[in-house]
This record gives sequence, structure tokens and C-alpha cells, in this order.
Amino acid sequence: MSEQNFDLVVLGGGSGGYAAALRATQLGMSVALIEKNKVGGTCLHVGCIPTKALLHSAEVADVARDSAKYGVNTQLDGIDISAVTAYREGIVASKYKGLQGLIKARGITTIEGEGRLVSPTTVEVNGDRITGKNVVLATGSYSRSLPGLELGGRVITSEQALTLDFVPKKVAVLGGGVIGVEFSSVWRSWGAEVTIIEALPRLVPNEDESVSKQFERAFRKRGIDFKVGTRFESVTQNENGVVVTVEGGGTVEAELLLVAVGRGPVTQGLGFEEAGITMDRGFVLTNERLATNVPGVYAVGDIVPGLQLAHRSFQQGIFVAEEIAGLNPIVVSDTNIPKVTYSDPEVASVGLTEAKAKEQYGDSSVTSYDYNLAGNGKSSIIGTTGSIKVVRVNDGPVVGVHMIGARVGELIGEAQLAVNWEAYPEDVAPLVHAHPTQNEALGEAFLALAGKPLHAM
Repeated sequence: MSEQNFDLVVLGGGSGGYAAALRATQLGMSVALIEKNKVGGTCLHVGCIPTKALLHSAEVADVARDSAKYGVNTQLDGIDISAVTAYREGIVASKYKGLQGLIKARGITTIEGEGRLVSPTTVEVNGDRITGKNVVLATGSYSRSLPGLELGGRVITSEQALTLDFVPKKVAVLGGGVIGVEFSSVWRSWGAEVTIIEALPRLVPNEDESVSKQFERAFRKRGIDFKVGTRFESVTQNENGVVVTVEGGGTVEAELLLVAVGRGPVTQGLGFEEAGITMDRGFVLTNERLATNVPGVYAVGDIVPGLQLAHRSFQQGIFVAEEIAGLNPIVVSDTNIPKVTYSDPEVASVGLTEAKAKEQYGDSSVTSYDYNLAGNGKSSIIGTTGSIKVVRVNDGPVVGVHMIGARVGELIGEAQLAVNWEAYPEDVAPLVHAHPTQNEALGEAFLALAGKPLHAM
């Protein structure tokens, strides 16, 4: 058994792990990055990137189907799933090659194999011991199921959904959160019948209630069926399809059941508890600076309780590298990390919902303004409806922005700056938003909250 020594050992090469490794090398550290599959992790290979490729294919299908209203005569002859697959795999392969080149150029030692923490400073992999002055745990997540719901056959997760070699005619989707509604959106655009089953009272339940209501109206208009406040009971399958039984005895028949009930932490059997690290239901507990209870051991990404988002993982990886280097980086709370759901329509948000803001500051201390995209020229041109809602503390800062409509995910940058920099609407109102853009809608909401609406009452 050989031993190698580094300033930093990173266990897991996904978004959080490779971000920590890249930033640490910038700060002069020697780094070992241990990954059992491919660097890039869930996001690059079976998550964010490939699913957004499918969503773009779906958008093109919708544009082709509806092109006549824009004066362009086309027809949609169908979905060539082999061509979609080639497109998706090409995008992923290109990004993967670029990431590999970047890691190599930064001088990071990449070790392929399944690592196990054997002491607070040592990871064992392939029979070798990799020792670091500090260790970052970044082992990522997996698609969860429900107790008693066995995956397999026609009961699939998002990973299997990505690689289907056919377009199903009828799909049941268990879960109305981000993963569930994104795949529902894709399949509906490709011509499938879709039924979503969600136990909570509304779709995209973590979003502002006004956004959820608009989202449900939009999905209903698209012909996507959904049952909210409905608990799953059981599923049976045969060679032709599945029958899903819900609480109360109702059933949903489909070709496939997509289980999209969230993701769990990949930590079991990796030696974390044996090394003395405090855990909770498989998650690694840290303080706000991402340090575990064991000195010198940090954790980032999906194994840390909170939002499971690639950009949160990037930020945490960078944060930990800077923390180890003594730079005292700024903590960004999960509340102030932007979220985007890339369905049709898109949903984007950052900060407190109106309900949470009132809970925190009091009903009479919070004001919101909901700017309807019907008043936005660019939104009318591209044919989208929706709204931009800005929540502020009276005589105080913007504490939340909540958006729904085509392409609104591209507006989240300004929104997260306003929330994180605690800007007042009056600070933003004098700034110029280019016309005609959807970004203007955000500007209009700030203008209205500053008491000087332009294209609104």
C-alpha cells in the first residue's frame, strides 16, 4: 500500500468537488481529486446539462408546431429520438472534454476509483492511501424512491428517463417538483400524455404560491394532467405498462412511471461515521462555514442538508477552498441562492416568498408588486405569458424575486444581485433596462415598488 500526500484531498469529482479542487490550485495548494465515475458528476452526465438538452429539443418541437402564427410554414413530422440522443450526448461529451482539459491544466492529480474515508486526513482508494492536510467530502446524490416502491422495469428514475430510446405515448410522473415537471414538459412537447401525482397541495411547491398557481394554469392549458394533494399507494406493472394506485383508490395507467421524489445523499459505506463525522439521515452535518465536527474535514454539495443545486455546489466548493486558505469568504444562505425550473413555462426565484417575508417581518411590513408579462413587449413578441413578482420590506430592501414565463431563468442574475446586495427598489429604479427585453419587466417591477411605475398602474 503506497501513500501520497497533498494539501487537499477531495472525495468526489462532481460540481462541488471539482470546484473546490480548481479554486484550491489557484490558491497554491496541491490537490488530489478522487472520483469513481467521471469528473463532472450528476450535473454534467445525468442531470442539469443533458436534461436541458432535452428541454431545448422540446422547445424546438413546440416552435415548429406553432410556427404558423409567426408567419412561418413548417410542420412537425415527429421526434427522431436517436438524433436527440446524439445531440444530447454531443453536448455532454464536449463539456466533459473541456472539464478534463481544465483539471489537467491546473495540475490537479485525478485518481479514478471508489474512495473511502479511513481517518480524518486519509482517503483509501484502489488500495492506496491518499492523505491531505484537509479533506473535502463531495460524494453527491442519487435518485430516491419511496418506502416500498421498487425501481426497475417500467418504474424508472431520471437517469433512465434520459436514455430512453423511444417517446412514450403515456407517462405517469410521481413528484411535481423540479425534476418531475421538467420531464413532464419534455414529454408533453414530444406528444405524450402526462399525468403528475404530487402529495403536496401544489406543483413546484417550494415556489411562491402565486407562481405555483400560474404554473398549474399553464400546464393545464398545455394538456398536462396533474393530481395534487394526492399520495401514492402502489404500482403494478406488466409487459405493456403500469397501473399506479393513489390514496383513495384512484388509478393512473401509463406506459412508464417516472419516480421523481427527490435525491438522497451518497454517503453510506464511505467511512464517514467511523471517522467520527456527525450525520443525520445520511446527510453530513456542517456549520455555516461547511466544516464538519471533525477538524480539517469539510463537506459540500448535495450531501449537505439544503438545496440540491449544481451552482450551490460550485459556490460551496469555492467557499471551502478559500476558507482553508484563510480568506474568510462570505456565507450565502440557501434562501439567497437562485433557483430555476427549466420547463415550459420556466420558473426562476431567489430570496423569500411573500408568505415567508411576512412571517419574518410581519404582514404590515412587507409589500410586493406583480408585473404581468402582458405589458412587456419582448414577452409578447416571443408569445409568453407570466409575471415578475418582487417582494420588499417597506422602506427597506428587496428580499425576494419570483418569476414565471418563457426564458425568465435568464433574468435571475440581476434578481440575485438585488437580493444579495440588499438593494432597495429605489436603488435600482434609476438604472436603465434595455428595450425591448424581458429584463425590462424586472425594471418595471422595481419602478413600481419605488413609487414611479412606467408601463403599469
